[in-house]
Amino acid sequence: MPLSAEEHKRLADKAKHIRERIVEVTERSGGGHLGGSLSQTDFLVAIYYKYAKVDPKNPRWEDRDRIVLSKGHGGLGHATILGDLGFFPDPELDKFNKTGSKFGMHLDRMKVPGVDASTGSLAHGFAIGLGMAMGAKLAGKDWHTYIVLSDGECQEGTIWEGVMAGAMFKLTNCTCIVDRNRMSLDGPTEEIMALDPLDKKFEAFGWRTIVIDGHDLNQVCDALEAARAETEKPVMIVANTVKGKGVDFMEDQPKWHYGGLDSEMAARALASLRGK
Repeated sequence: MPLSAEEHKRLADKAKHIRERIVEVTERSGGGHLGGSLSQTDFLVAIYYKYAKVDPKNPRWEDRDRIVLSKGHGGLGHATILGDLGFFPDPELDKFNKTGSKFGMHLDRMKVPGVDASTGSLAHGFAIGLGMAMGAKLAGKDWHTYIVLSDGECQEGTIWEGVMAGAMFKLTNCTCIVDRNRMSLDGPTEEIMALDPLDKKFEAFGWRTIVIDGHDLNQVCDALEAARAETEKPVMIVANTVKGKGVDFMEDQPKWHYGGLDSEMAARALASLRGK
């Protein structure tokens, strides 16, 4: 169903807040994977604040939905959402990536409440998430698994082994999203190892694909609802996004895959996010 104006504003305001917090945490930590954390924000906000069945007071609740960030370098943005939801006190994020902190650059499920899989070695999270979905089917559980991929990791063979398995075992209890920002640490994905037409490749492997503007909350929510309603094939949502979304001097710049912010740069980034 279409988002009401009130709900659209609620999610858009939350996405803006999360992006601002990503900048603040990066300034305090000394560095972080800003580009991909900013590009994934809108659909992660939609998942966590509208659709996912999770309980911050009981992070290991057996019947929760599972959310696996296979693109583990997006942990900065993931942790920001978990802190905002109350899985842990939000001020703890100010120690992100500091010595002795439980928040490493790639989040550890044994240390950070709300994290369902330790990822970082790209493409491995996809297999873990598919295994969770298969486990739910075998156990007769109705919880859903969401998996978020980077487009760069789709250049790895492990992904395509998982795609074959997902189709063969009809894992319709799993929704996958590719953060298609077209930019890796080393530059444009199409210059490193071309992926297009990415949606058609997933289709050829037996998946239903939905291509959306990953920053349009109406399209994001429509796609997530269509994926949950699908009963014949697993669904891959290809979300076209912008690396560094919302910060004018970061957008589409591979150098902001990872970076640090001094106080002046952080102020500029926040001003850009706030439209000033």
